[in-house]
Amino acid sequence: MQDMIGVLYEPLLETVYMVGVSTLFTVLIGLPLGTVIVITSDNHIMPKKVLNTVLSYIVNITRSFPFIILMISIFPLTKFIVGKKIGTTAAIVPLVFAATPFFARLVETSLREIPWGVIEAALSMGSTTMQIIRRVMIPEALSSIVLGITTTVISILGYSAMAGSIGGGGLGDLAIMYGYQRWQTDIMIITVIVLVILVQIIQSIGNRIAKRLDKK
Repeated sequence: MQDMIGVLYEPLLETVYMVGVSTLFTVLIGLPLGTVIVITSDNHIMPKKVLNTVLSYIVNITRSFPFIILMISIFPLTKFIVGKKIGTTAAIVPLVFAATPFFARLVETSLREIPWGVIEAALSMGSTTMQIIRRVMIPEALSSIVLGITTTVISILGYSAMAGSIGGGGLGDLAIMYGYQRWQTDIMIITVIVLVILVQIIQSIGNRIAKRLDKK
């Protein structure tokens, strides 16, 4: 048991590091991106058809790439940003690229659920675009956005496991190295169990936070 913990410890930390940093950058990029897609759509507070179309196409194209292909295809960019193509830190770049458009669409869905009457009331009081976004749209959709973040974190966790297949480190790398290459089935089973537990913890925390923020 002691040996098992020792084997799992470092890969688990690597996975938490990858998922945590990737989630941070995904939210920082995806939240504004999803918001801009909403407000620039027809009949919203800042309609700009060309910008909206371009951003929507970029999001759709990026989302269509299978993660492994995406990871390999942006190796040059990854090396430019972090100085290497593979490794735990290098895996963060494709993780962010894969998760950001996914999260942006979740943000878009959350913001579109806001009753137009609420936004219209803010417009009638002379609120600026930024004031409506910050004081009306984001607060109103915050509970749903938190659930979107939760779903995104779980997706990133799954992507990080796939990243291990080509040297990304973490629990995925552990499962490949011991469970597949060395035929140590017990390590693979434990790795899967740990991933399942992580998903349950993340979902539980996300649900609780969202419930507290829900104004309905």
